[in-house]
This record gives sequence, structure tokens and C-alpha cells, in this order.
Amino acid sequence: MNFWAVGLFGSVGAILRFLIERWTAAWWSSPFPWGTLLINLLGCLVLGWFSTWTYSRSNLPAWLRLSIGTGLIGSFTTFSTFSVETITLLQAQLLEMALLYVLLSMAGGIVFSWLGYQIYRRQSHRKIRRVRPL
Repeated sequence: MNFWAVGLFGSVGAILRFLIERWTAAWWSSPFPWGTLLINLLGCLVLGWFSTWTYSRSNLPAWLRLSIGTGLIGSFTTFSTFSVETITLLQAQLLEMALLYVLLSMAGGIVFSWLGYQIYRRQSHRKIRRVRPL
């Protein structure tokens, strides 16, 4: 079951990544890889939120956690494309752009993962406040 579910969810993540890459390429023509940066930062945000959310859901089936976390989000984000695009910028002698890309990707990924965690914490605190009688 896990194998097929991860594959199915992974297909969805890969298709979403492809569509977002095409969308960003249509509105921003630049050697800077905006599409991959957007995808990876969004993936970090969603995985940060999802990981925190699933931690509080012990009844969520393991196959579903794995399928969404590894399959969907894992195939949506892409470290290999980030690496190749960085090398491409370096080969084009766009050192500053490559450095900016690496810094935005690495620091941004950590910040966006943290933001995902914070979003879930705030959502869960709102639910607790609604449940409490005045």
C-alpha cells in the first residue's frame, strides 16, 4: 500500500511542480530560477505545517503521512534542480546571482519551515480558545 500511495501522491507533486515552473517562466524571464525558489520555499512552508499537524494526529495512518510528506511534498520540492540551476548560474559567470540563490534557498527554506510550524501553532491555539467557555 505505501509504495503505490507514495507513487500516486508523488505524481501529483511532480505535476504541480511542473505547472508552477511553467507559470513562473511565463511571467518572469530571467536567468534567476524564480520558479524553483518559489516551489522549494512553498514546500518548506507546507512541510513545516504538515509535520507539526501530523504530530498532533496520532490516529492519522502512517501510509497517509508518508504519502503526503515524502510523496507529494517531497516530489514537489527539488534539491537536484536547485543544485543544477546553481551550477548553471556559476557557469554563466553570474556569481552574485548564484550566491543570492543559494542564500535565499537555504535561509529561506529554514525560515519558511519555521513559519509553517508557527502557522499550525497559531491555528491550534485559536481552536483551544474557541472551545474554552468564557
